[in-house]
Amino acid sequence: MTENTLYSEAVELLKRLISTPSFSKEEADTFKILCDFFTQKGVVFHTKGYNIWAYNKYFDASKPTLLLNSHHDTVKPNKSYTRDPFSPDVEDGKLYGLGSNDAGGCLVSLIAVFLHFYEVQNLKYNIAIATTAEEENSGKGGLESIIKELGKLDFAIIGEPTLMDLAIAEKGLLVLDCYAKGKSGHAARDEGDNAIYKALKDIQWFQNYRFTKQSETLGPVKMTVTIINAGTLHNVVPDNCTFTVDVRVTDAYSNQDVLKIIREFVSCEVVPRSIRLKPSSIPKEHPIVQAGIAMGKKTYGSPTTSDQSLLDIPSLKCGPGDSARSHTADEFIYLEEIEKGIADYIQMINQVVK
Repeated sequence: MTENTLYSEAVELLKRLISTPSFSKEEADTFKILCDFFTQKGVVFHTKGYNIWAYNKYFDASKPTLLLNSHHDTVKPNKSYTRDPFSPDVEDGKLYGLGSNDAGGCLVSLIAVFLHFYEVQNLKYNIAIATTAEEENSGKGGLESIIKELGKLDFAIIGEPTLMDLAIAEKGLLVLDCYAKGKSGHAARDEGDNAIYKALKDIQWFQNYRFTKQSETLGPVKMTVTIINAGTLHNVVPDNCTFTVDVRVTDAYSNQDVLKIIREFVSCEVVPRSIRLKPSSIPKEHPIVQAGIAMGKKTYGSPTTSDQSLLDIPSLKCGPGDSARSHTADEFIYLEEIEKGIADYIQMINQVVK
């Protein structure tokens, strides 16, 4: 198929996806649309839950494998929408609709690229595609649930809106629930051990501490206290104070390393909700990155998390659309961004697999 045909079919597929609600854990209908699309294209595919994956027609187990991945779930519509979020309207070169930018445009572009290479023989790399669920809620029923099924992977391109620039590193995420313990007493008397005061010392540490190592692409680890709860009555010294910390971990540390350092310095009990959303990166010297740089693309470190955090292989985040539009009211993607995205993906990948 020509790139024009790939583009036209990608836009029509995206319109169908936009028209179909697919909130995280509720992706059954878009899953069916994608299954039908691959079937119509004669692509042999595999499924688990609401996830679909497939390999190029001439897959060779002796060769390394490139994974193309993006997600088909969406957040719920922003309350400030002025348009129907499920109406794929085109105006002034913009395709509107929930999930158009995050990450429908990336998903259909990567599917188009997979089809471009599907029947090409004698590639240096196998090419796998995974269209996955539960990205927006970091659910365990998405990419994470099929990683072992995908087999050995050597590097990945994760489709997220980056204006087709190259996010060569991405921060991981730790959400920490912290518990300061005191002793209750009457506020009028000099008794009790105020848990709020104990928590304040640790909160101040989170505010002021600077980790020794700093990432070349992502800068410092960032810690932000975002929630605090304590107390029951104005005249009772609180015996418990809980607070939550959002920690954005760079590729200079593992999540486990950061958690260990925090526990060495604070007196409260620190309980991570999860340590699975890891920082990720790909060397700037990697051929796929160098191919993008040769095309004039910028490299940068991304502060936001994606399914990239679930992979233990070099991975590049790159896709049409703009992250600044994600989760906003009246979300849209420019049609020319999809067209250029398909062409740019193909050009970059050609430099590596042929």
